[in-house]
Amino acid sequence: MKPSELPLAPDGSLYHIRLTRSTLADKVLLVGDPGRVEMFKDIFESVEFESQNREIHALTGTYHGTRLTALSTGMGCDNIDIVLTELDAALRVENGQWKDESERHLQLVRIGTSGSLQADIDCGSVVASAYAIGMDGLMNFYREWDFPQSDMNQAFMVHMGLGHRLASPYCVRSSEQLLHSLAPDYHQGITVTAPGFYGPQGRAVRLHPAIDDLNERLASFEWKTENGKWKVTNLEMETSAIYGFSHLLGHEALTLCLIIANRPNGTFINDYHSQMRQLIGTVVERLA
Repeated sequence: MKPSELPLAPDGSLYHIRLTRSTLADKVLLVGDPGRVEMFKDIFESVEFESQNREIHALTGTYHGTRLTALSTGMGCDNIDIVLTELDAALRVENGQWKDESERHLQLVRIGTSGSLQADIDCGSVVASAYAIGMDGLMNFYREWDFPQSDMNQAFMVHMGLGHRLASPYCVRSSEQLLHSLAPDYHQGITVTAPGFYGPQGRAVRLHPAIDDLNERLASFEWKTENGKWKVTNLEMETSAIYGFSHLLGHEALTLCLIIANRPNGTFINDYHSQMRQLIGTVVERLA
């Protein structure tokens, strides 16, 4: 593979994430904020590797004998395109050479923050993303994308009345195994991923959203399965891309979000660090 297509750092690690096959664990905890990776130092019993490059902070260590990597992604699906591509590539690059096959697969758990779209999911709650709907359009750039929840996607497009002005949405499911093992006592629902924080999430500052009642439309969408009805619980900026890449590349993924804003009620908490530490500790314990 040409160096321009998959660049490596001088030490042979992947250019952006600065991880290699040997420094990457199979269980990966993804956070947006690079400062949040520091919380894992108080949880891991030992740390074997650490690197930092721009907004990407990596930490590999052990907890109760289980090897884990904590990694910050920064904000948005554009960063996820980089991080997920390079995480998968790290399993297949050794001593600067590409290996066509890898026997390893990753369990990827995003621990993030989000805004609730349902009035009864209060700030301080935790939501697990059973499904993700991407309004970012990222996976449409990949030929391999095979529309795993095409019926859901069609129903969402009809419900939302989306025109050609916006990117075509896509829908994908989480890892059922991770959902069952990590989130039995959390809210579960559909997470919508937006390509921005303000207009794409229905906020108006000086500019106005193209869809005036975006959040109301999202909150009223339901998807029926044999397990019941699923509602859109929350809105954030990374999950659909994480799920999409995991689906295509053979990895498992789940997002767990601490709710720090309730959009219908207009409430927000800006000091949520103790709740985030508690969530991280719980997820590490359950994943290990």
